[in-house]
Amino acid sequence: MNEWIKNIRKVVPYTAGEQPNRPNMIKLNTNECPYSPAPGVEKVIKEMDVEKFRLYPNMEGRPLIDKIARYYGVDTDMVFAGVGSDDVIANAFLTFFNSDKPIFFPDITYSFYPVWADLYGVKYETKKLDKDFRMVKEDYYEPNGGIIFPNPNAPTSVYESLETIRDILEHNKDSIVIVDEAYIDFGGESALPLLAEYENLLIVQTFSKSRSMAGMRIGFAIGNEVLIKAMNDVKYSINSYTLNMTSIAAGCAAVEDKEYFETTCQKIIDTREKSKKIMSDMGFEFPDSKANFIFATHKDYDITKLYQFLRTKDIYVRHWDSPKIKDYLRITIGTDAQMEVLFEAIKEFMKISK
Repeated sequence: MNEWIKNIRKVVPYTAGEQPNRPNMIKLNTNECPYSPAPGVEKVIKEMDVEKFRLYPNMEGRPLIDKIARYYGVDTDMVFAGVGSDDVIANAFLTFFNSDKPIFFPDITYSFYPVWADLYGVKYETKKLDKDFRMVKEDYYEPNGGIIFPNPNAPTSVYESLETIRDILEHNKDSIVIVDEAYIDFGGESALPLLAEYENLLIVQTFSKSRSMAGMRIGFAIGNEVLIKAMNDVKYSINSYTLNMTSIAAGCAAVEDKEYFETTCQKIIDTREKSKKIMSDMGFEFPDSKANFIFATHKDYDITKLYQFLRTKDIYVRHWDSPKIKDYLRITIGTDAQMEVLFEAIKEFMKISK
């Protein structure tokens, strides 16, 4: 073995959802929005002055940060922007999780958390969800070096109440608590009101889901000024210019069109609720989703075989081999028409599987 090979960092990387590129496919496996971004996004991109691309973008991500702050009613120095919420959370891991105590997160959760922990040498412990896929808040009372969890959770779609989050914060005033709200716009109440009470709370959101901009890679965090300054100090020590000019301009246009944003979210919520009724009538069982996906199982059919059958129809949903969730499919909410094609395919599978 060459001596230099010993110095290569070895990690098990995050496995993203499959990204097929087939004509007429129905892609319901990565929780993307089925609708276009706000009309203003296309307009601002078409009007971009490419001559400006020779210049660096604003280091902080302004004026996007200003727009986000105004939209959520917080000071601008309480907002941090990055290249998708993954970039924001990775920065938060580097900034805040430096204790000799382990950080805590659920055992069934966003699978990037253990990857970041391993990459940055952060000790961690996973806390088991209960039989209904809910967090057991008492498990988070032990001494720790920080806490992070999604709300609603991925991949389970379960939303934890603000009372649960408040309880966790009350028992962890010496730790940073990060609430990853990638799916909050599809149901439930954001933890943003708790920022006024808890200086150790950081909330992370993304433009990838409800604002239909996964391809633009925009994420942000909101917390008190001390937390945000610390994150910026770390960011400026790695890569000062994270958000590019196009993303900043497009993000501003998206935030400005509140009516389009709310209408799009409501369309997805309406389709989700109709889909829950249809799937329940078909015998599927699932937590009460507050996200833009359904986490479903069926006691009478082999879920792995259903997943494989759907692929033959060019319908892509998400499946994991993990023992605790191998009997579940995570199904992104698409358009009404896309969901109808999915349901017809499931009915066909059920018919031939009897």
